[in-house]
Amino acid sequence: MPPNSTRPTSRDVAQAAGVSQAAVSLVLGDKWRGRVSEPTAERVREAARDLGYRPNLAARNLRLGSTRTVLLVVPALTTEFFAGVYTGAARVAADHGFGVVLYPSPEGVGPARDPFASAQAALDGVLASSMAADALTAIRGDQLPLVMLDSDPAGSLGAATVNLDIADGVRQVADHLLALGHRHFLHLAADIPSWTFAARAHALTARLATTPGTTIRTAAAPISIEGALTAAETALRTPGPRPTALVCDDDKLAAGAYKAARRLGLRIPDDLSVTGLDDLALATALDPELTTVRLDSELFGEAGMTALLAVLEGRTPAAGDIPVHLVVRGSTAPPGAP
Repeated sequence: MPPNSTRPTSRDVAQAAGVSQAAVSLVLGDKWRGRVSEPTAERVREAARDLGYRPNLAARNLRLGSTRTVLLVVPALTTEFFAGVYTGAARVAADHGFGVVLYPSPEGVGPARDPFASAQAALDGVLASSMAADALTAIRGDQLPLVMLDSDPAGSLGAATVNLDIADGVRQVADHLLALGHRHFLHLAADIPSWTFAARAHALTARLATTPGTTIRTAAAPISIEGALTAAETALRTPGPRPTALVCDDDKLAAGAYKAARRLGLRIPDDLSVTGLDDLALATALDPELTTVRLDSELFGEAGMTALLAVLEGRTPAAGDIPVHLVVRGSTAPPGAP
């Protein structure tokens, strides 16, 4: 468009598409279904594209009392998993005319400063990981329509919760290792006080308790390769029957466990089977490649945003956890000789 030309208006779009301005508002506001036909809606969208029309969002939001903006609160941007959650959430939001502001809680957990002068004035709703729940109070996000991710449904702060079936993923790991013949386990657990990690520990302990002759020890570690290396090495040096299977709360912990095993002269999987949880790109960079539980982070983000949009529209979000599945690779095998 030439610099001095007049910006196209909704009236221009209506004239180009041969429809009323009301129809243009319905289509471009994503409120047309059941009120405008699909061919008409496509004609309006095509006319808007051809004219380079952009709606006056500020004016529309004042009329609707809505900013069409939601906040996604995650523990950190340093993990591949939460990048996928954002991608999936933003995709669904964009399809419904919403923008997403991404807000990482400093240091992964703990209080956070309000990213807005007033969150309630700037946002329509919040989607938050339970690992960053402490940030909600600081930004007053718990006073807005809220959907929690990775959160205990029985004690969630939100109007709805969306979870991956983490407990089933851990049971799949345990079943796989038990079927291989493992009976002595070490659980390398994330030292973060979060529901999702508590659920992993509970599911593992409960499943192993159903098989006679099993033992399990737990070592807590920060979610870092060096932290996992130190914790795993200390645990594997502890006197008593050496674990033949090491179950890690995530793939980064598993990478640290690999380093600890090699430092102690243990071969994976001959002397020690190792499993992770996430199926990050790291899982196939390790040698041998890591047996782990695949969590579809983009699907997780999509489901979370779909639930939040349902809450904003006064609907009840769909129930049920998102399935996960075990990916068996070279890091697990039957236990070797003592």
